[in-house]
Amino acid sequence: MKERPDFDQEKEWQRWKGFFSIWTAPEPEVGQTPRIAVWKKNKATLWHYPSPNKKYAVPLFLVYSLVNKAFVLDMAPGASMIESYLQNGYDVYLLDFGSPGYEDKDITIDDYLMDYIDRAVRKALKHSKAAGLTMAGFCLGGTLAAMYASVSEQPIRNLIICVAPLTLSEPPIFDKWAEAVKKGDFSMDPVLDALGFIPGRFMKYGLRLASSPIYISPYLSLLNKAYDKDYVDRWRRFNKWTNEQVGFSGAALKQLANDIGKENKFMEGTLVIRGKKADPANIQANLLVVAGEHDRLVPETLSQDFINKVSSPDKTYRLVSGGHTTLTVKGDGLPPFLADWLPSRSDEL
Repeated sequence: MKERPDFDQEKEWQRWKGFFSIWTAPEPEVGQTPRIAVWKKNKATLWHYPSPNKKYAVPLFLVYSLVNKAFVLDMAPGASMIESYLQNGYDVYLLDFGSPGYEDKDITIDDYLMDYIDRAVRKALKHSKAAGLTMAGFCLGGTLAAMYASVSEQPIRNLIICVAPLTLSEPPIFDKWAEAVKKGDFSMDPVLDALGFIPGRFMKYGLRLASSPIYISPYLSLLNKAYDKDYVDRWRRFNKWTNEQVGFSGAALKQLANDIGKENKFMEGTLVIRGKKADPANIQANLLVVAGEHDRLVPETLSQDFINKVSSPDKTYRLVSGGHTTLTVKGDGLPPFLADWLPSRSDEL
């Protein structure tokens, strides 16, 4: 039998070796950028990442999702959004909510906003001695950041909202369920009251279901490029992140399902957080809203109208190429939508 002229035996050996290494090699290291814990509450930690060449007086305060682990913002050297911020002269604070357990089932959205985010912001301002900060929220962390900014009395100079669900008026997935919830034909409350706490594995399979049938595609992508060691290393870190969803407080999820999913209170300006009206019109910070052009999980319809609700005189909307997680993994340089927006609003030293 003649060999195919385009068959590369060594490349094929490396391909299958790389593919099977995902089950045999040690767990990949993540979150390697040097950091210091400056505040803790319950499972949450406020991490400080000092820039080695600080150029700007306004630090970044990052709020990540309650659903996933925050190390997606710091995957590996050369593939870390946090590292790129530092290299470009920004000090960074990251509020990592950690991994809650059943004992945290009664934590509400109000608690996350006022007992966690607000206290962490005040600590970051005191620690940095800065006159204001840039708050950047990703995914559900962006929802929390927007809500917080609408009730906060702290000096938030800039607000960046990335791929965040701010309204479910036109849900992209489970649309029939969402319609039933709005009409009152279906309620998640009895389920959430019975469970109390949603384990991480439930969240993982729920998100897999939401993105089906495309979840198998990462394995096909891996097989296609498994001869490339750098690609395999990146794939393994990302796969580790997708498999490590954290649990969710039943009280918080019920509040989101009703206030955001059923009644759309935040975008309608009727949400109340501990006696304060959480109305987007209260927001005065310089605003940047970013959506992913190919984001299936949180398409732009869930956030694009937010910019019209706020009172900020300086506000920008950007639809960028990529999906839900494209915005979180970068190399040395800042992504273009930040590189031409953030420096002029951060007080160069």
